[in-house]
Amino acid sequence: MSKITKRKIYSQDGVDVEEESSFSSFAGSICKASYKNSPFVDIHDLSGGSFRGPRPFTFKNLPKGYLIEASTDGIGTKGIIIDAAKTHHLAAYDLIAMTASDITRFGGVPLIFINVFDVSSVGNEGDKVSKTYKSAISGLGDVAKESKIVVLKGETAQMGNAIGSEIKDSKTKLNWSGTMIGAYHKDKMITGESIAAGQVIIALKENGFRSNGISSVRKALREKFGEKWWKNPKAKENIKLAATPSVLYDMFVNTLHGWFSKDFKPEIKIHSVIHLSGGAFKEKLAKDILFPKKLSAEIFDLWEPPQIMKDCAKWRKITDLEFYEVWHGGQGMLLIIDEKDADYCIKRAKDFNIKAKVVGKITKEKSPQVVINSKLNNKKIIYK
Repeated sequence: MSKITKRKIYSQDGVDVEEESSFSSFAGSICKASYKNSPFVDIHDLSGGSFRGPRPFTFKNLPKGYLIEASTDGIGTKGIIIDAAKTHHLAAYDLIAMTASDITRFGGVPLIFINVFDVSSVGNEGDKVSKTYKSAISGLGDVAKESKIVVLKGETAQMGNAIGSEIKDSKTKLNWSGTMIGAYHKDKMITGESIAAGQVIIALKENGFRSNGISSVRKALREKFGEKWWKNPKAKENIKLAATPSVLYDMFVNTLHGWFSKDFKPEIKIHSVIHLSGGAFKEKLAKDILFPKKLSAEIFDLWEPPQIMKDCAKWRKITDLEFYEVWHGGQGMLLIIDEKDADYCIKRAKDFNIKAKVVGKITKEKSPQVVINSKLNNKKIIYK
């Protein structure tokens, strides 16, 4: 049996090796275009021009004694919302937000990304499916440049029926994940050990859902628009709003933290960075950060939740208490800083097109608690 015959049969079985090779070559070109993004990374391309070849790296310009870390995550079931909205070209914002912030939140700087791009089929060169997926990969290149991150390499897998979705007949399903490699230094760790009563909480505004609580978003859309919500014309605008890409905070926070200054000196002291991903306020702020230190927080002026988030809460009948556990409520990240630095922090955020404001303060109570003035139904929430 010839190689050509084998390839044709494999194509009939759901995997076109030739098209996958062409797609991977395109993805490889996006990777190579990112190799000079970071001031801390040198790529040594030993591939001889092949997208499959070895491309080892070394680090440079980092403080002596730096340490290397890696964090893995993905866009999860937000891929279904993205597919319904046909906003594949923006999906990389969610991908980088979920992986980079897991390094940033402990005082590290994200440097190198390796991704796994699972799809049903890459389609055929020039068709709508191929163009849609290539727009996603091109988007990753844009986000990497914006974030000063190198996309080292990746894996494209045609999964056929193995990739699931409510939208069973979609030809542009995706499941996108990856590993972020970053650097830490013992003198630049943000551990939360210095948190104390009197410090303030800065919230960085978020316009969409990020990639957490999406199962509840999809259920809300089903409740409002029916089992095949993605086909309901009345749901179109809501789906697009639900697919709003994540705001990227890492360049702002890491600039504040001094990673891009010549002496690595922070512009202000950051006592804690809280990425409001799964579990949001209850898990990430209360249980993980404050309660182990027997500290409390009063949160009195959160950002308004995006309207689509309010609507999904109504359609899903989510209470105020659960609302700030399932979703972030309009702020994707919190910074705990000294009150004297608040004005500078808020002003500096504008340089990165990020909205920031003081939303609360750290307190010391007899029994640790986090009190939130809810922006959903104006109720008081208490996590103990």
